[in-house]
This record gives sequence, structure tokens and C-alpha cells, in this order.
Amino acid sequence: MVTTTVFLNRTEKQDVLTVTPPTTGLALRGQIQVPGDKSISHRSLMLGAIAQGTTQIQGLLLGEDPRSTAACFRAMGAKISDLNTELVTVEGIGLGQLQEPIDILDAGNSGTTIRLMMGLLASHPGRYFTVTGDASLRSRPMSRVIKPLQQMGAQIWHRQGGFAPLAVQGQSLKPIHYQSPIASAQVKSCILLAGLMTEGETTVTEPALSRDHSERMLRAFGAHLTVDPETCSVTVTGGAPLQGQSVIVPGDISSAAFWLVAGAIVPGSDLTIQNVGVNPTRTGILEALAAMEADITLENPREVAGEPVADLRVRSSSLKACTIAGDLIPRLIDEIPILAVAAAMAKGTTVIRDAAELRVKESDRLAVMAAQLTRMGATLTELPDGLEITGGSPLVGAEVDSFTDHRIAMSLAIAALVARGNTTIQRAEAAAISYPDFVGTLQTVMG
Repeated sequence: MVTTTVFLNRTEKQDVLTVTPPTTGLALRGQIQVPGDKSISHRSLMLGAIAQGTTQIQGLLLGEDPRSTAACFRAMGAKISDLNTELVTVEGIGLGQLQEPIDILDAGNSGTTIRLMMGLLASHPGRYFTVTGDASLRSRPMSRVIKPLQQMGAQIWHRQGGFAPLAVQGQSLKPIHYQSPIASAQVKSCILLAGLMTEGETTVTEPALSRDHSERMLRAFGAHLTVDPETCSVTVTGGAPLQGQSVIVPGDISSAAFWLVAGAIVPGSDLTIQNVGVNPTRTGILEALAAMEADITLENPREVAGEPVADLRVRSSSLKACTIAGDLIPRLIDEIPILAVAAAMAKGTTVIRDAAELRVKESDRLAVMAAQLTRMGATLTELPDGLEITGGSPLVGAEVDSFTDHRIAMSLAIAALVARGNTTIQRAEAAAISYPDFVGTLQTVMG
């Protein structure tokens, strides 16, 4: 009989996750569902709050980040029901009607919350807002949204270097055509949200296509929006009122990525992840794993509330090294930590480039993954903008640390499945930011 131990030791300050796979016979099998898409969850709460009427949200992610978004918009007058329910309702207050909060807005650990929200706060004339977050968020760069907003006429104060806390005095903004130096859905969405309250046309052009959840949802809520895929440009015409909608949130492909890699690298595995969003701007992970010759099939493809959805079936296979770089990076930026685990198990040397953005996420994900996988016996070199990983070195259990980064915590747990001996992950509670029941699902697939 195969026995596997997944033990979560919960202390007052942090969770320590210990994973002990069996020496032989582990195979991951069954059908699972992953939490709702984090990007869509944030946007449904925000647009519902500034729309007229009621928005109903089914499948909302119950992680810490969307809770931060909900708390901020409640503080500005929107009525948002308890998130711990199957159907979340948002009673919108209408475009331009956000109220000045009586306290500092707290975005927690959520870069999406603070960066997208800035576009709305800056475009509310005569109102004052102060926004902060936890220690991690206060160390992440906000200049990437502050600078374009200032070009539109925003009044924003910040710590030296463009860090939160941020103070905002709302203004009547002017439209701009912003040439973004990076492909970032957060930057693009911030400017488009500011453009909702701006007379005329506001355009964002990116060097490559970033995820397009904002564009899809803004259209559904009634915004006047045009997209030019040839030039990677999006234009919003200000002034159109938004109307509340019914939103069904598909499973988050970024959360599914952990099980796709797990199923690919654990021998004998056959897993199906149900109801996963497969928006083309998010499927870089599928393309990268296909290049590594992973055995993944899309089953039951369909469209739900304007978003493409499918069931993803993964069976174990012998992975091959590949190069992950260029325009593919914006479509899998969040999945690079778990792709590093796949690369450690692949034949040959995988090169990840053009991913310097990972150095300013919840942690420096390139440095942290390099250090933690090295502790587990992987052979890799940290590059200025990526990683070079030579697969084939057997992984061994070790004491590793998430550095309070949810994607690092979960990636290390998947690596532990193919390591010899105990792996202990410090600060494992970080997984709850985007995947509250990650440990429970891990226990389920391990039987």
C-alpha cells in the first residue's frame, strides 16, 4: 500500500507544510477543480462596484487578494455581500460615485487591487484617497501606473522610488495615448479604468499582448471599447455608464498550472482539472508544456460568460527541455515558478529569458526559485532576466521557504512530490492568497 504524508503544522505566526512522498508507487489521479480565476474575480468586484444596478458573481475566488478588493470598495460605498457564499452580489453605486473613505484603503498583498484601483481613484475629482498594503506590496513598484496617470493630470504622492503608501487627490483627467514599455495587464487596465471617467479616447499600446480580461469584462458591462490586435492597442471612450451583469468565474489556469506540472512529472499520473479558463492571452503555460512534450489534452471546450473554458487532462510523460522567452512571457508570467519545477525534471537544459518582471512580484521569484530549487538538488543558473535549468538531477527533500509568496509555496510543494525524503516549506500559509484549499487538493490527488 502506498502511503503519502502531507502535514500542515499551523502555528500562531506561520504554517509549515511537510510533504513526504512514498519511495515508490505515487501516482496522481482523479478529477479536481481549482479556485476561480483571480484576475476575473478582481475585475468583477471592481466593475460591479462602479456599475449601475446589481452584479451577481458565481465562482468568485475566496482568496485573500479578492477579499482586499472587496474591502476597499466597501469602504468607498459599494454594497458587497459576504464572499463566503456561492453567489456574491454587488450593489453598484455608478460611474464616478466612489465615496471618500474615512480611513486608509488597505490592498493587503494584492498588486492587482492597488494598481487597478489607482485608475479609478485618480479620476474622481475633489476626493482624497490614501492606499497602502502589507510589507511585500509596499516594496513593489507603483511608478508603472503613477507615471501614465500623471500624464493624464493625476495628483499622486508616494514614497521615494514610487512605492506605497500612495495619496491621491482626484482630478478631471485628460485622455492620452500611452505607449507602455512593458506588456502588463495591470498597467493597461489601470489606464483604461481611468479612461472611463475621461472625455474622449484613451489608448494603451503594448509591446506584446497581455491578458485581456479587462477588455472582455468592460465590453460586457457596457463600456465603449475598441481593440486593435495588429498594434496591440486598446482604446476606451469615456462617459458610457456601466450596467451590472451576471458573471461566472472560470477556474484559474494559473492555479491549474500546479496540477498540470504535477501530473506531467509524477509517474503514472492521470489528472483532469475541470472548468478551467483557457483565454488565449493566458494559455502560454499550455504552449510551454506542449513544447516540453507534456501529455495534455483539452476536453469539453465551451464558452462561459464570454470566456473560453475547457477541462484539462494531463498524463505523466518524459519532458524535454525548451526555451521560454519573447512574446510568450506575458502570457505565462505567473506560471514561471512552476515551469521551473517542470524544467528541473526535463531532459536537457531549459532556458527562461525576458522575465525580469518576476523580480518585482510578491518576491524576487527568479532569485527565490533558484535558491530553493538548488537546496533541493536542482542544477540551475540564475540569469538577469530568467533561469537556465539543466534537468535530470534527482531532487532531495530539504527545508525551503516560500518568502510569503503564494506561487513559490505551491511550486515547492509540487517539487516535493518528486523529491526523495521530507520537504518542509516554511511560511506555507502564503498559498491561501490565491488558493485557500491548496493543501486539501494536494491531499486529495495523492490519495
